Amino acid sequence: MEQRERHTGATVLVVEDEPSIADVLAIALRHHDFEVVTAAGVRQAQLLAERARPDVALLDVMLPDGDGRALGRALRSRLPETAVLFVTARDAPAEVVGALRIGDDYITKPFNVDEVVARIQAVLRRTRPAPPGDVLPVPPPLRHRDLELDETTYEVRRGDRAVQLTPTEYALLRFLVRNAGRVVSKEQLLRHVWRYEHSAESTVVETYVSYLRRKLDPLGPPLITTRRGVGYGLT
Repeated sequence: MEQRERHTGATVLVVEDEPSIADVLAIALRHHDFEVVTAAGVRQAQLLAERARPDVALLDVMLPDGDGRALGRALRSRLPETAVLFVTARDAPAEVVGALRIGDDYITKPFNVDEVVARIQAVLRRTRPAPPGDVLPVPPPLRHRDLELDETTYEVRRGDRAVQLTPTEYALLRFLVRNAGRVVSKEQLLRHVWRYEHSAESTVVETYVSYLRRKLDPLGPPLITTRRGVGYGLT
């Protein structure tokens, strides 16, 4: 019997102006027990997002009444708990980096529906808190030098300054802190942070390491080191 990863109670906002694509995505996600709301454009998506407060927003980049990336920025600002994934027909490095600066992942067209579901599941595993009833002991904060990560509130501080991180940035930093003193490879980061089983998306790691450096380095000595040809670690 097929074993499906269930996400009862998790809501996905699908923003896609092509009805046939939106229908296929909605059917596949409901098959995996997601709640699904669909919108055909930016304005409708903004209204639905306020009402549904989705766990994940799956956004087409090119929409009839606006830019999906601008919508992603607005959702990130108003609903920071919502993970954002972009769907784009463009796979040039500049387009990919631009999407990752705003959201948590990107998917290129044409896509496999099973891959879309798997990407959404992977994002939820690293961003969504445990469901009610799965009460766990409160873990102590993770610390490295002047860096502190609270694993119950997902807050990050460096010294006396709060650091605002996206869910994916937090997941990457948490893995590096847990492995402080080691050099971890890109393949390990892709497997444990992004849940990818291959290394084809290695530019994702480089991009997110640069984001962390931009946010952490102005607050103190550099923390993340690069071992060329090997991977990354914390000093």
